[in-house]
Parts: sequence; structure tokens; C-alpha cells
Amino acid sequence: MTTLDLLWLPILLSSVLVFFVSAVINMAPLWHKNDFPRLQDQEGIMNALRPFNLPPGEYLLPRATDRKERESPEFQAKLKDSPVMILTVWKYGSTPMGVTFVSWFLYTTAMGIFAAYVAGRALPVGAEYLQVFRFTGVTAFLGYAAALWQMSIWFNKPWLSVFKMTCDGIIYALLTAGIFGWLWPI
Repeated sequence: MTTLDLLWLPILLSSVLVFFVSAVINMAPLWHKNDFPRLQDQEGIMNALRPFNLPPGEYLLPRATDRKERESPEFQAKLKDSPVMILTVWKYGSTPMGVTFVSWFLYTTAMGIFAAYVAGRALPVGAEYLQVFRFTGVTAFLGYAAALWQMSIWFNKPWLSVFKMTCDGIIYALLTAGIFGWLWPI
């Protein structure tokens, strides 16, 4: 067993590395640029929604209030004749990138802590590089990627977008595993 206090350096270094690599991946114009296609009449749609002054949150359209309404012919007609969507509304104004970056860094740190915890419970000080790589890599992959698959299963997020985010997660997991394997205490 290896305690977490011996793993602070790989936790922090892998967090910083994943943070910067993810910034490059997400700012590069090729990889994620088509994840959110532009609506044909986005101005018209925004103008139609503006009078409702929707508070930030997630909305399901159409949404029944109970099972009886959901099974009604009127509601079934709405499903057939209306756009069915999950609508995420952000706070009006610019996107809060500072808060988003801090939150993402805290998430990468949490993934490093989880990877350190799992590997630390399974492996002793002085464990071989590939053993450390395997435990930390699988743990980081589960946190960065596998949890996203349910977005396609339950919420109809396009599988191509989830596949690209899974590839991102593989990169982040490999970086995390490499740092831990390199800096595992001897």
C-alpha cells in the first residue's frame, strides 16, 4: 500500500498536464468544432425564447407533469409534431470561463486523487511502472471518459461527440498514467 501523501507530486503534475492538454484539444479548430451545429434560424429561435426570460437550468420539451398526461393522446401528438429536446440555459451574458477553468482544474485534481487512491491501495512503494500505469490509467479513463457514455444512452447526445470526448479521455488517462508511473515513489 502507498499512502496519498507520497503521491501529491504526480497528482498535481498530472492535473496540470491534463488541464493544459485539454485546453489545446478544446481550442484547436479541428477536433470539436462541429460538436454543436448551428441552427438554421438561430436569431429567430433566440428572439422567440427571449420573452420567456428563462432562468439558467435544464429543461425537457415537451414535458408531462405525470404518467397520465404522458400517455394522453394530446401529449403523444406533441411528441410527434413538436421538436423534442433537452434545453440547457446558461446565465445571460458571456460564458464564465474563469469559473469553468477553476472547476475543470479541480476536476482534474479529483481524477488524480482517485487514481492515486486506487493505485495506492493496490500497489506498494516501488511498484513497477506498468503496474502503476495500468491502475492509474484505468481509473482516470473511467473518470474522464466512461461516465460520458450515458449522455448518448439517456439524453441523445450524438455518439460522434461522445466518441471524440472518449478519445480526449483516453489521452488524459494516458497522460495521468504516464506521470504516475514516472513519479511513483521508490
